[in-house]
Amino acid sequence: MRQSWDAEGRLLFCSPAEPASCADITHARKLSLVELLADGPAVEILADAGYQGLGAQTGGRVVTPPHRKFKKNPPEWYEEMHERQRKAHSSRRIRVEHGIGHLKNWRSLARHHGRREHMSDTIQAVAGLLSHQQAATASGTRT
Repeated sequence: MRQSWDAEGRLLFCSPAEPASCADITHARKLSLVELLADGPAVEILADAGYQGLGAQTGGRVVTPPHRKFKKNPPEWYEEMHERQRKAHSSRRIRVEHGIGHLKNWRSLARHHGRREHMSDTIQAVAGLLSHQQAATASGTRT
């Protein structure tokens, strides 16, 4: 299951649950998200390192943390620059991480005892409720 959140913490996309573990980038490709992002509206997706390489395939729409160019003995200036870029990306992405954390805190997901074929529907429902709650809190209204 993969989710995408906007800068205000609203859910943009929630994929179906997979029966086994799968790399983030592989899951995105199986769901045709690469083509959707490349051909769709100009949006910026702040992704983690699991999506490294999708920026080039999506016209720069997927932004990942900077890739390390030096494995051993990097110059001092490179370490400082890399750390600044990494922190800048992390600071922008923190809302995404908070959204994922809120989703995982729902009891129905944390203690799922139901049938696996219903898990995707449960995740979609919780993600929709969470997104609605986040949007209502951000606008200052309660529903």
